[in-house]
Amino acid sequence: MFERRRFKQTISVEERLAEEVRRLREEAESLPHGPVREAALRRVRQAETGSHIRDWLRSPGLQPPK
Repeated sequence: MFERRRFKQTISVEERLAEEVRRLREEAESLPHGPVREAALRRVRQAETGSHIRDWLRSPGLQPPK
């Protein structure tokens, strides 16, 4: 039987997403205008959207169905 390798994350999801956004934004700023830069900026927006969705899901205003 195949055994899954598991490891514990030492950094929270929020911190990992924020670090990825920072890294991707720096990468995009260093690239010349064109399709490669646009792809990097798209990845920045996707990471930011993931962070916003996570914040929204964890907000106290969101209540489970009763």
